[in-house]
Amino acid sequence: MTEHPAAASDPILERRAKFSRAADLGKRLGYTAFLLAMIAFFIALFTGFNDTWGWIVIACLLIGSVLLLPAIIVGYAVKAADRADLGLPDGH
Repeated sequence: MTEHPAAASDPILERRAKFSRAADLGKRLGYTAFLLAMIAFFIALFTGFNDTWGWIVIACLLIGSVLLLPAIIVGYAVKAADRADLGLPDGH
């Protein structure tokens, strides 16, 4: 989300910007956890899969899912609010 010029004076736009930054951080961390799960899976695949590698992959997938779910929902909500402010259709 780009910063609106009125964001410094409008508390709703300030709060929306804060949610947008939090959603971006959640997406970045969630996708990083998925990347780590993939890396751990392929390391385990080529070095001998054992319980430890399995738990690492599962933990990374769970962490990524827990971080991504709210981040994606909040990100879409912020985009929808921006579109509504501009008077654009919501796409439904």
